[in-house]
Amino acid sequence: MKRVFSPISNASELKAGDEVLLCGEILTARDAAHKRICELEAENMPVSLEGQTIFYVGPSMKDGKITSAGPTTSMRMDKYTPTVLERGAVALIGKGDRKAEVYDALKKFKGVYFVAVGGAGAIYADCIKKHEIVAYEDLGSEAIFRLEVEDMPLVVAIDGEGSSIFR
Repeated sequence: MKRVFSPISNASELKAGDEVLLCGEILTARDAAHKRICELEAENMPVSLEGQTIFYVGPSMKDGKITSAGPTTSMRMDKYTPTVLERGAVALIGKGDRKAEVYDALKKFKGVYFVAVGGAGAIYADCIKKHEIVAYEDLGSEAIFRLEVEDMPLVVAIDGEGSSIFR
């Protein structure tokens, strides 16, 4: 497995099918946060997406600790993804295949899409070493969190050339 550090500076070196252990800082964002982000002008965003990895997750918490962090279905974010990549995001984490416009945007912006295993939320929660809400606290578990992750196991599903494990 390749160890990859976020923010990711070598996304173009990652190829569909690569197994990685992701370490570093990432952001979370689901449907409601994506909608808000894309409705704002880029200069009014509550958090910079430049160089970021975005994990499609609404973490479950108990006593201030994330106890489950399983990926959500990525296709629900497809209409927002080109804008998110244009605003600087480099990598996305979710589950399932993506629509053609996401493939095109990943190629255009040289991004990468990782898949996480559905049903493994407790395993992913163990990879989270720190967390804090950085935007949209009113959304509860769908707020934007900044996570510090260590050795999060992922697979490159779509690379910056448009190659895919799904096709």
